[in-house]
Amino acid sequence: MDSTFFYALMLTALAGLATTIGSIIALFYREPSPKYMAFIMGFSAGVMIYISFVELLQTGIKSVGFIYANLAFFSGMAVLFLIDISLPHIYMLEECDTDNSSQSRLKKVSVFMVLGIAIHNFPEGMATFVGAIKDINIGISLATAIAIHNIPEGIAVSAPIFASTRNARKAFLWSFLSGISEPVGALIAGLILLPFINDFILGLMLSAVGGMMIFISFDELLPVSQSYGKEHISIIGVIVGMVVMSLSLALF
Repeated sequence: MDSTFFYALMLTALAGLATTIGSIIALFYREPSPKYMAFIMGFSAGVMIYISFVELLQTGIKSVGFIYANLAFFSGMAVLFLIDISLPHIYMLEECDTDNSSQSRLKKVSVFMVLGIAIHNFPEGMATFVGAIKDINIGISLATAIAIHNIPEGIAVSAPIFASTRNARKAFLWSFLSGISEPVGALIAGLILLPFINDFILGLMLSAVGGMMIFISFDELLPVSQSYGKEHISIIGVIVGMVVMSLSLALF
Protein backbone atom coordinates (compact mmCIF):
# COMPACT_ATOMS: atom_id res chain seq x y z
CA MET A 1 0.00 0.00 0.00
CA ASP A 2 1.47 3.37 -0.99
CA SER A 3 1.30 6.69 0.81
CA THR A 4 -1.70 7.80 -1.28
CA PHE A 5 -3.79 5.01 0.26
CA PHE A 6 -3.00 6.06 3.82
CA TYR A 7 -3.42 9.77 3.02
CA ALA A 8 -6.84 9.09 1.50
CA LEU A 9 -7.82 7.05 4.57
CA MET A 10 -6.63 9.80 6.93
CA LEU A 11 -8.63 12.45 5.05
CA THR A 12 -11.75 10.32 5.28
CA ALA A 13 -11.26 9.67 9.01
CA LEU A 14 -10.85 13.38 9.77
CA ALA A 15 -13.98 14.21 7.78
CA GLY A 16 -16.05 11.52 9.46
CA LEU A 17 -14.97 12.32 13.00
CA ALA A 18 -16.03 15.95 12.61
CA THR A 19 -19.32 14.63 14.03
CA THR A 20 -17.64 14.72 17.44
CA ILE A 21 -17.31 18.51 17.17
CA GLY A 22 -21.08 18.73 16.81
CA SER A 23 -21.46 16.34 19.72
CA ILE A 24 -19.38 18.59 21.99
CA ILE A 25 -21.48 21.60 20.97
CA ALA A 26 -24.70 19.72 21.77
CA LEU A 27 -23.44 18.68 25.21
CA PHE A 28 -23.18 22.31 26.36
CA TYR A 29 -26.95 22.12 26.91
CA ARG A 30 -26.96 19.94 29.99
CA GLU A 31 -30.65 20.38 30.84
CA PRO A 32 -32.50 20.68 27.53
CA SER A 33 -35.88 22.39 27.71
CA PRO A 34 -38.91 21.26 25.66
CA LYS A 35 -38.39 24.22 23.32
CA TYR A 36 -34.75 23.28 22.84
CA MET A 37 -35.69 19.67 22.08
CA ALA A 38 -38.39 20.79 19.64
CA PHE A 39 -35.86 22.99 17.90
CA ILE A 40 -33.01 20.47 17.80
CA MET A 41 -35.21 17.64 16.53
CA GLY A 42 -36.59 19.96 13.86
CA PHE A 43 -33.03 21.04 13.10
CA SER A 44 -32.01 17.40 12.72
CA ALA A 45 -34.91 16.77 10.35
CA GLY A 46 -33.97 19.85 8.32
CA VAL A 47 -30.38 18.66 8.04
CA MET A 48 -31.41 15.21 6.84
CA ILE A 49 -34.17 16.36 4.47
CA TYR A 50 -31.92 18.93 2.83
CA ILE A 51 -29.02 16.50 2.43
CA SER A 52 -31.31 13.86 0.98
CA PHE A 53 -32.99 15.96 -1.70
CA VAL A 54 -30.26 18.46 -2.55
CA GLU A 55 -27.13 16.32 -2.27
CA LEU A 56 -27.76 12.58 -2.16
CA LEU A 57 -30.65 12.13 -4.59
CA GLN A 58 -29.29 14.74 -6.99
CA THR A 59 -25.89 13.05 -7.02
CA GLY A 60 -27.61 9.74 -7.66
CA ILE A 61 -29.60 11.16 -10.57
CA LYS A 62 -26.44 12.56 -12.16
CA SER A 63 -24.65 9.24 -11.73
CA VAL A 64 -27.30 6.65 -12.64
CA GLY A 65 -30.18 8.57 -14.16
CA PHE A 66 -33.59 9.62 -12.87
CA ILE A 67 -35.30 6.21 -12.92
CA TYR A 68 -32.55 4.18 -11.20
CA ALA A 69 -31.88 6.90 -8.64
CA ASN A 70 -35.54 7.10 -7.68
CA LEU A 71 -35.89 3.33 -7.51
CA ALA A 72 -32.94 3.26 -5.10
CA PHE A 73 -34.37 6.23 -3.18
CA PHE A 74 -37.74 4.58 -2.54
CA SER A 75 -36.05 1.24 -1.88
CA GLY A 76 -34.12 2.91 0.94
CA MET A 77 -37.39 4.16 2.42
CA ALA A 78 -38.91 0.67 2.12
CA VAL A 79 -35.94 -0.94 3.89
CA LEU A 80 -36.26 1.33 6.93
CA PHE A 81 -40.04 0.90 6.94
CA LEU A 82 -39.59 -2.88 7.13
CA ILE A 83 -37.01 -2.50 9.90
CA ASP A 84 -39.36 -0.21 11.81
CA ILE A 85 -42.37 -2.52 11.68
CA SER A 86 -40.29 -5.64 12.30
CA LEU A 87 -38.36 -4.34 15.32
CA PRO A 88 -40.55 -1.58 16.77
CA HIS A 89 -39.66 -2.17 20.41
CA ILE A 90 -36.01 -3.19 20.28
CA TYR A 91 -33.71 -0.38 21.31
CA MET A 92 -30.00 -0.06 21.85
CA LEU A 93 -30.04 2.60 24.56
CA GLU A 94 -31.17 0.71 27.64
CA GLU A 95 -30.83 3.34 30.35
CA CYS A 96 -34.07 5.13 29.50
CA ASP A 97 -37.20 4.86 31.58
CA THR A 98 -39.37 2.60 29.44
CA ASP A 99 -42.46 3.57 31.46
CA ASN A 100 -42.23 7.09 30.14
CA SER A 101 -43.74 7.14 26.67
CA SER A 102 -42.01 10.34 25.56
CA GLN A 103 -38.64 9.06 26.73
CA SER A 104 -39.27 5.74 25.02
CA ARG A 105 -40.12 7.51 21.76
CA LEU A 106 -37.05 9.70 22.09
CA LYS A 107 -34.92 6.59 22.60
CA LYS A 108 -36.27 5.13 19.36
CA VAL A 109 -35.54 8.37 17.52
CA SER A 110 -31.99 8.31 18.89
CA VAL A 111 -31.36 4.83 17.52
CA PHE A 112 -32.74 5.76 14.11
CA MET A 113 -30.64 8.95 14.07
CA VAL A 114 -27.46 6.97 14.72
CA LEU A 115 -28.48 4.41 12.10
CA GLY A 116 -29.36 7.04 9.50
CA ILE A 117 -26.24 9.15 9.92
CA ALA A 118 -23.94 6.11 10.08
CA ILE A 119 -25.43 4.61 6.91
CA HIS A 120 -25.22 8.01 5.24
CA ASN A 121 -21.56 8.41 6.20
CA PHE A 122 -20.59 4.94 4.95
CA PRO A 123 -20.90 5.63 1.18
CA GLU A 124 -19.61 9.16 1.77
CA GLY A 125 -16.43 7.58 3.10
CA MET A 126 -16.19 5.41 0.00
CA ALA A 127 -16.71 8.42 -2.25
CA THR A 128 -14.09 10.52 -0.44
CA PHE A 129 -11.57 7.69 -0.49
CA VAL A 130 -12.07 6.94 -4.19
CA GLY A 131 -11.88 10.65 -5.01
CA ALA A 132 -8.62 11.02 -3.08
CA ILE A 133 -7.13 7.97 -4.80
CA LYS A 134 -7.98 9.44 -8.20
CA ASP A 135 -6.83 12.99 -7.35
CA ILE A 136 -5.64 14.08 -3.93
CA ASN A 137 -6.97 17.62 -4.48
CA ILE A 138 -10.43 16.20 -5.12
CA GLY A 139 -10.09 14.18 -1.93
CA ILE A 140 -9.17 17.26 0.11
CA SER A 141 -12.13 19.20 -1.28
CA LEU A 142 -14.55 16.37 -0.57
CA ALA A 143 -13.18 15.79 2.93
CA THR A 144 -13.43 19.50 3.79
CA ALA A 145 -17.02 19.75 2.60
CA ILE A 146 -18.03 16.56 4.43
CA ALA A 147 -16.30 17.65 7.65
CA ILE A 148 -18.21 20.95 7.62
CA HIS A 149 -21.61 19.35 7.22
CA ASN A 150 -20.77 16.53 9.65
CA ILE A 151 -20.72 19.06 12.50
CA PRO A 152 -24.51 19.66 12.49
CA GLU A 153 -24.95 15.92 11.95
CA GLY A 154 -23.03 15.37 15.20
CA ILE A 155 -25.43 17.73 16.96
CA ALA A 156 -28.35 15.83 15.45
CA VAL A 157 -27.06 12.51 16.81
CA SER A 158 -25.83 13.64 20.21
CA ALA A 159 -28.68 15.87 21.41
CA PRO A 160 -31.52 13.29 21.52
CA ILE A 161 -29.26 10.63 23.01
CA PHE A 162 -28.18 12.92 25.83
CA ALA A 163 -31.77 14.05 26.40
CA SER A 164 -32.99 10.46 26.71
CA THR A 165 -30.12 9.07 28.81
CA ARG A 166 -28.57 12.11 30.58
CA ASN A 167 -25.28 10.37 29.83
CA ALA A 168 -22.74 12.65 28.15
CA ARG A 169 -20.29 9.83 27.52
CA LYS A 170 -22.92 7.76 25.76
CA ALA A 171 -24.02 10.71 23.64
CA PHE A 172 -20.41 11.40 22.62
CA LEU A 173 -19.74 7.70 21.96
CA TRP A 174 -22.72 7.27 19.63
CA SER A 175 -21.83 10.46 17.79
CA PHE A 176 -18.30 9.12 17.42
CA LEU A 177 -19.58 5.77 16.14
CA SER A 178 -21.83 7.46 13.58
CA GLY A 179 -18.79 9.30 12.24
CA ILE A 180 -16.39 6.33 12.35
CA SER A 181 -18.52 4.59 9.73
CA GLU A 182 -16.98 6.99 7.21
CA PRO A 183 -13.37 5.74 7.50
CA VAL A 184 -14.75 2.18 7.83
CA GLY A 185 -16.43 2.68 4.46
CA ALA A 186 -13.17 4.01 3.08
CA LEU A 187 -11.21 1.05 4.42
CA ILE A 188 -13.64 -1.45 2.92
CA ALA A 189 -13.52 0.43 -0.37
CA GLY A 190 -9.74 0.40 -0.37
CA LEU A 191 -9.18 -3.19 0.67
CA ILE A 192 -12.09 -5.01 -0.97
CA LEU A 193 -14.35 -3.01 -3.25
CA LEU A 194 -12.03 -0.62 -5.09
CA PRO A 195 -11.94 -2.70 -8.32
CA PHE A 196 -15.77 -2.86 -8.35
CA ILE A 197 -16.83 0.60 -7.17
CA ASN A 198 -17.84 3.01 -9.90
CA ASP A 199 -20.04 6.08 -10.21
CA PHE A 200 -23.09 3.90 -10.89
CA ILE A 201 -22.75 1.87 -7.67
CA LEU A 202 -22.04 4.97 -5.57
CA GLY A 203 -25.00 6.75 -7.15
CA LEU A 204 -27.35 3.93 -6.20
CA MET A 205 -25.97 3.81 -2.66
CA LEU A 206 -26.29 7.56 -2.09
CA SER A 207 -29.83 7.61 -3.49
CA ALA A 208 -30.89 4.75 -1.20
CA VAL A 209 -29.36 6.50 1.81
CA GLY A 210 -31.33 9.62 0.89
CA GLY A 211 -34.55 7.62 1.04
CA MET A 212 -33.62 6.21 4.44
CA MET A 213 -32.97 9.67 5.84
CA ILE A 214 -36.26 11.01 4.51
CA PHE A 215 -38.10 8.14 6.23
CA ILE A 216 -36.35 8.89 9.53
CA SER A 217 -37.13 12.59 9.25
CA PHE A 218 -40.85 12.29 8.54
CA ASP A 219 -41.66 9.17 10.54
CA GLU A 220 -39.60 9.91 13.65
CA LEU A 221 -37.93 13.31 13.95
CA LEU A 222 -40.74 15.66 12.98
CA PRO A 223 -43.47 13.96 15.06
CA VAL A 224 -41.22 14.01 18.13
CA SER A 225 -40.22 17.62 17.49
CA GLN A 226 -43.84 18.72 17.27
CA SER A 227 -44.72 16.83 20.44
CA TYR A 228 -42.21 18.94 22.39
CA GLY A 229 -42.75 22.42 21.07
CA LYS A 230 -45.29 25.11 20.41
CA GLU A 231 -45.22 28.42 18.57
CA HIS A 232 -43.75 26.97 15.39
CA ILE A 233 -40.47 25.99 17.13
CA SER A 234 -40.32 22.76 15.13
CA ILE A 235 -40.55 24.38 11.70
CA ILE A 236 -38.04 27.05 12.73
CA GLY A 237 -35.62 24.24 13.58
CA VAL A 238 -36.24 22.62 10.19
CA ILE A 239 -35.53 25.88 8.37
CA VAL A 240 -32.37 26.60 10.38
CA GLY A 241 -31.10 23.05 9.78
CA MET A 242 -31.62 23.46 6.04
CA VAL A 243 -29.91 26.87 6.03
CA VAL A 244 -26.89 25.51 7.93
CA MET A 245 -26.52 22.60 5.50
CA SER A 246 -26.92 24.86 2.47
CA LEU A 247 -24.15 27.08 3.78
CA SER A 248 -21.87 24.09 4.39
CA LEU A 249 -22.41 22.88 0.82
CA ALA A 250 -21.97 26.42 -0.56
CA LEU A 251 -18.54 26.60 1.10
CA PHE A 252 -17.58 23.50 -0.87
